[in-house]
Amino acid sequence: MNLQLLALRPEPGPTATLDKARAMGLAITCHALSQIRPVDWDCPDPAGIDGLLIGSANAFAHGGPNLALLTGKPVFAVGEATADAARAAGFAAAMVGSGGLQGVLDTIPAPAHLLRIAGEEHVALTAPAGVTFDEVIAYRSVPLPLDPAASLLRAGGVLVLLHSAATARHFASECDRLGLARSAVTLAALGPRIAAAAGGGWAAVHTAARPDEAALLEMVFDLCNKPRSIPVSPPGKP
Repeated sequence: MNLQLLALRPEPGPTATLDKARAMGLAITCHALSQIRPVDWDCPDPAGIDGLLIGSANAFAHGGPNLALLTGKPVFAVGEATADAARAAGFAAAMVGSGGLQGVLDTIPAPAHLLRIAGEEHVALTAPAGVTFDEVIAYRSVPLPLDPAASLLRAGGVLVLLHSAATARHFASECDRLGLARSAVTLAALGPRIAAAAGGGWAAVHTAARPDEAALLEMVFDLCNKPRSIPVSPPGKP
């Protein structure tokens, strides 16, 4: 299938996506549809924190000076990219998940009290028995216009990679604002929640088998080389 690939990620995400995609032989264009900006936050007493619960590398890229108070705390990371960012920032990764942050939280041995450093938009978590956590917001995503990528999308035959629900919603809104036909665009989403946030009307919507970029790019590779796209039915039709 001859598809143009477009990833919509804020820095530093595009570099990681480009490197991994090109290593697989995929030609891909990146356009930042948002910008991550830090948010001031207060750090709870480090003495009462047994570890850090982290769902994105952005926590280390934008966490600010309070991170220095916590470098001795083990990190429970959602995936390898987040764990790598933790190590680069001087933290030790105690656990690395592969199926979402709730799965990581569910396997942390009790008793434990954690600090979750999250973005303004984040998935709600439920702590298992004997485990508690405080939550601080350290960064937010600020939307940017899609205009620079409009000509590529107007040409049709584009497969768009979506890494967050906020980006999915904003992308759909921007397509409508610019008069871009959803029916000419195929979506590849990191997870079902992200795919749902984009709404309907697309040529096809695909969801990665696991919520990590390796699985997303494997799916994209398959879609480009072994087409198995299933068109999404218009609303009201089977």
